[in-house]
Amino acid sequence: QDKLAASGGGLVQPGGSLRLSCTSTLTISKISAIHWYRQTPGKEREMVAEITDTGSTSYQDSVKGRFTISRDDTGQIFYLQMTDLKLEDTAEYYCHANLDFGIEYWGQGTQVTVSA
Repeated sequence: QDKLAASGGGLVQPGGSLRLSCTSTLTISKISAIHWYRQTPGKEREMVAEITDTGSTSYQDSVKGRFTISRDDTGQIFYLQMTDLKLEDTAEYYCHANLDFGIEYWGQGTQVTVSA
């Protein structure tokens, strides 16, 4: 059973918005950080945003001011709100969890395509 399930990808025009969701079945107290990564064919997976167990957030420079990572009150759903999307944001997006003792999990990807 997948520990992380990503959803919300789709086709959007430049300047548009999408919200990705990552639903976790992991034990909340064991999660130290959740990340959103993205990857395009032929390129390495890159981190886009992070939220830690304390709620601290950080972003890749290219998405600062446009993307927002957050979590719901249950601590089991994590969001990536993406606004002012650009062609270069097209990628497969993945959620990733860091747990205690170096354990990590990846969710399946969700495709985001920005196209006119």
